[in-house]
Amino acid sequence: MNKSRTLLLWAVMIATTLALGKSLVHPNAKFPHFTDFIFPESVPLEQWKLLTSDSINPHLFESPEYPSGNVVSGRYYRYGQNQRFLDIEMRYLINTNGDLKSFITHKTGELVSVLRDDRDRGFYSVFSHDGKAYLSACINSRGGSTITSDQFNRNRMIYDGRLDRLVLWFLGREKIKDRRCLWTHLSLPLDHHSSTEETYRTLETVWYDWYDWWQSHFPNP
Repeated sequence: MNKSRTLLLWAVMIATTLALGKSLVHPNAKFPHFTDFIFPESVPLEQWKLLTSDSINPHLFESPEYPSGNVVSGRYYRYGQNQRFLDIEMRYLINTNGDLKSFITHKTGELVSVLRDDRDRGFYSVFSHDGKAYLSACINSRGGSTITSDQFNRNRMIYDGRLDRLVLWFLGREKIKDRRCLWTHLSLPLDHHSSTEETYRTLETVWYDWYDWWQSHFPNP
């Protein structure tokens, strides 16, 4: 048996033991509820100036193509740089599967060609639609960003099954799986001054800074 399978077996055994112990020690324990989250009015973004920031009604833009789960809160940010306007929409989702596939394929018709992977930050998508370039991704509480439910669930298996989290779950302080996501949707207009790929690169540069900031400011459960 290889090392990874041995570690997985040990994790399953530990989780099973803790589950049995929890049922005996806390038979009627209730899991903590996720608290509300208010997005900050301003988020720093290198080389961009914040122009507008407004809250988004959590249910205003519900659509069958949107990922599953409950939208707790949302916020819209507009930044400016040299006559260019960058729009960012943020939504805080709970009880989600983190699946953006339907949303993206609704705009593009397919997923493979728009899916990208950054080794340090995870998966994201870039695509164009109706004269704009977009970057969309789900920022996870632990692990890299994701696009599909498989990627999201893989993060849950790897990071939510760690011993320190299992102990907190046993004590009734956290849920066994953290199904929260900060759905991030960036857009820039396409124009004759820059090619589509150049616009994608601009979005990616913004995304790296934005992702890093939110990883250290992810909402507390």
